[in-house]
Amino acid sequence: MEVFSSKKKNVKKLPNPEKEMSFFEHLEELRWTILRSVLYIVIIAIIVFLLKEFIFENIIFAQLNSNFPTYKFFCSLGENMCIQPPDLHLITRVMGEQFLVHIKVSLVLGFIFSFPLILREVWKFIAPGLKETERKVTFNIVFICSFLFFLGVMFGYFVIAPFAIKFFAEYTVGKFAQTNPTLDSYVGFLTMLTIPVGFVFELPVVAYFLAQAGIITSKLMKEYRKHAIIVILVLAAIITPPDVFTQILIGIPIIFIYEFSIMVVKRVEKKLKAKEDE
Repeated sequence: MEVFSSKKKNVKKLPNPEKEMSFFEHLEELRWTILRSVLYIVIIAIIVFLLKEFIFENIIFAQLNSNFPTYKFFCSLGENMCIQPPDLHLITRVMGEQFLVHIKVSLVLGFIFSFPLILREVWKFIAPGLKETERKVTFNIVFICSFLFFLGVMFGYFVIAPFAIKFFAEYTVGKFAQTNPTLDSYVGFLTMLTIPVGFVFELPVVAYFLAQAGIITSKLMKEYRKHAIIVILVLAAIITPPDVFTQILIGIPIIFIYEFSIMVVKRVEKKLKAKEDE
């Protein structure tokens, strides 16, 4: 009996994963989540910083080169469809601007490439407050969100950015006005056309969680479908040349994302209704 009792005494109690954390414990966990996320960005940013020539020549300034895949694709469709890059001469106005832009680019790309890791950290932070069935889909959520984000960034980079840069670079109000953007404004413009589009492509995931919470319905999204399409087409018309084909090329994928979000919400509604009927 003593043997069994001694073994019993040596057994350590495992921490209870369902145990509620205090407010300060949540703050501590949030602090570590932020620190780890920042660390991921910094590590990747350092790697990007060391690859300066490759990054700027092949990624940042790629839209200014006639060999850019988007230009080559349209030129392959025929002479009338051929698009040439704008004749831009980027300048710097203050000492150290190129160095600061180099750091800025490194951090932006650090964020983009580390997005799945950041998302995983965020999900780990909110997971304890979810149901067990919801926690099991961690990998799926991280994978789907990352895929949609990268898809949106690529769409912004290869489709929206070339047309937008060419349009605004060649747009003029008179012969005495000439566009000579600074390096910082060019990088900021390119960033604005990529990362936000990545978040726009997260609409199906956002719609999924809002539908789960009962905040939106497929009926509501259908009612505002026309408004959404008008806004999308207007934005496409603003950032593209006065060419219906290119406007449709940019507008259709975003409309598809909206329609796909409606399908996601419908599926959520069916599952919720099935649970209520049980």
